[in-house]
Amino acid sequence: MTRGREQRGRRWDGAAVGVCAVLLLLLGGCVRPGGRVAYGNRHQILYWGNGAEPADLDPQTSIGEPESHIFNALFEGLVSQDPRDLHPIPGVAESWDISPDGKVYTFHLRHDARWSNGDALTARDFVESQRRILLPALGAEYATARFEDVQIVNAREFYEGKIADFGQVGIQAPDAWTLVITLKEPADYFLGMLNHESWYPVHLPTILRYGKIDDKTTAWTHAGNHVGNGPFRLKAWHAQQEVVVERNPFYWGAKGIRLNEIHYYPIDNVDAEERAFRAGQLHVTTDVPQTKVDVYRQDHPQFIEISPYFGCYFYRFNVTNPVLKDKRVRRALAMAIDRDGIVRNVTRGGQQPAHTFTPPGTAGYVLPGPGTPTDYEGARRLLAEAGFPGGAGLPPVDLLINTSQNHQAIAEVIQESWKRELHIDARIVNEEWKVYLDSEHTLNYTTSRSAWIGDYLDPYTFLGLMVTGNGNNDTGFSNAEYDRLIGLSRQAADPAARRTLLAQAETLLLDESPVAPIYFYTNVYLRQPSVRGWYPNFLNRHMPQFIYLDDSAPMEFIPGQGKSLSARSE
Repeated sequence: MTRGREQRGRRWDGAAVGVCAVLLLLLGGCVRPGGRVAYGNRHQILYWGNGAEPADLDPQTSIGEPESHIFNALFEGLVSQDPRDLHPIPGVAESWDISPDGKVYTFHLRHDARWSNGDALTARDFVESQRRILLPALGAEYATARFEDVQIVNAREFYEGKIADFGQVGIQAPDAWTLVITLKEPADYFLGMLNHESWYPVHLPTILRYGKIDDKTTAWTHAGNHVGNGPFRLKAWHAQQEVVVERNPFYWGAKGIRLNEIHYYPIDNVDAEERAFRAGQLHVTTDVPQTKVDVYRQDHPQFIEISPYFGCYFYRFNVTNPVLKDKRVRRALAMAIDRDGIVRNVTRGGQQPAHTFTPPGTAGYVLPGPGTPTDYEGARRLLAEAGFPGGAGLPPVDLLINTSQNHQAIAEVIQESWKRELHIDARIVNEEWKVYLDSEHTLNYTTSRSAWIGDYLDPYTFLGLMVTGNGNNDTGFSNAEYDRLIGLSRQAADPAARRTLLAQAETLLLDESPVAPIYFYTNVYLRQPSVRGWYPNFLNRHMPQFIYLDDSAPMEFIPGQGKSLSARSE
């Protein structure tokens, strides 16, 4: 599955008061000569526009991209990733062995691995952490990855209460420095999965000091209480203003860390974030206003990064809603979306229209056939077959989005298309990030804008999402044939046969249309030239232990910084 990190898009949300507080913090009277960026370059302090206020800092229960960036600083898994191409490199485990049949992974942990409070980090910590995430009472949405994305021996049985002894689960520590994970079937993407934050270890003594092991939200994640094992440790968390991490002296590789601090700012307003960058107050942003992408590309290319991103922007349909219980209505709505117009006139960052759920070419996988086409005439026929000719009799449809100008602009295009082509009224409902997540998860919506960013380069990270009972399904979709095909794909030893089964499953999924793919992502953000050790990559992962600031890089400012940067007219 994904980070999510279920990742649900690249613009995130925070309360309006948070935007004001952050802007006052960034653009207020405390601005140093040359801007905050110049100060940060001199003192190795990175200022990062992070899109939204984190929901929490527990890596086993959080599901968003804003949290993910911070977790990469506060925690480290068994393996890490090369910053350039993301291939697995040693993390807490300095080496590992894989059995000839691909089912048994033996990790050899560093003897000098430590928690941020100085405690020794052992293989038992990983065992107990994975036991915690598999406790149903915790409600961790990524728990099922242990028996759906990969099949760890007896993980499902423990999660479903069929066995009570975690010693029977295929996650064992024969000694303090050895961890053995046993799978039912080989999965060549398993090492890549281990970089998802839900696989990071958590410090059980700290969790138990402030609550129960299966408490979803406890005081242990607060500044002053938090204990991690990453290259940085939590220094401060000022709600709706900033999260500050500082270099962790107990990290095994502390001598190689060059940054002293990272400040993450929850700026959900993309225009405000861009103004802060232009005023020299941020080193990197999460996004770029869609109206200014062309301006940066043509006039200030040294600041803008555009690269492919392993993600799909889509709309969810609540299949339990009376309006959408008929798949013909869902498919009609999916077919009446102007994908080309959205990427050409709204997103403007090199995105590709999506007619499938899975990005094409993933690990050699390509879905044959048209997928979900943009076909207005076909959509009208389906709607008439469902008993709503010309949209007559169909109640208004709500479009749920989380706060963002970019999401709003896309929703307005879809709203207009449905009105023009199907004569359906749609109302855009805007909710703050945490409320929006709850509305999706409790199926308290009709249609909802969403996104999914893969955590490892395999089609299963997308298609496994829609299996019955998956913690991130959030559509009410359940189809026995789909589940059967996905189950068979997990057992297929031959890669070609596996891809065929996945293609059959995705074809069925698109016909049932619990989701409407809209476009495949690119990363589009701003970065100061002084930020080094930061490389564009397919998963948008930037590991802080490799990042540093080059104070010798010339400071570059956009003419008229702090003033309006006009959008280029067509």
